Amino acid sequence: MKEPKLVEVKKYLNAILKMNKKYVTAERLSKVVGIYPEIINEQLSYFEPTLMMDPEYNLMELVPALKKFVVEKEEEKSSTLIKKPAIKKQTLEQYDSVSDFIYKKMTLVGGLLDRNVVLSDTDLRILKKLIVEEQQARKKGKK
Repeated sequence: MKEPKLVEVKKYLNAILKMNKKYVTAERLSKVVGIYPEIINEQLSYFEPTLMMDPEYNLMELVPALKKFVVEKEEEKSSTLIKKPAIKKQTLEQYDSVSDFIYKKMTLVGGLLDRNVVLSDTDLRILKKLIVEEQQARKKGKK
């Protein structure tokens, strides 16, 4: 049994909760959601393996498991997002242009380009912002 998608589980859970019935079968849920009952049973069999054998299984019994699944997946999803620190204007004002950034970060004492320099993620984001600013300035100059 493969794990169902979060979107599908949310759709089934919301439909079950909106029905306000004590007994909800896959047949009844299929009329609300618009998906064949066999497909619903197959996807929800992750939570109750005997669901495929019993067409009259009450899906209301799965509501706690569905809610738990949704909460866990959303927490997992939110924990994987890592916020990057914003690049401030003061940081960008240290460099006059892209060439100034390259000169300050990537050259040796004599002004020769050092090919062994590895830029950090922050440096790359600063360089990207400087490039965007320079492109916007060129577009304004053409008009």
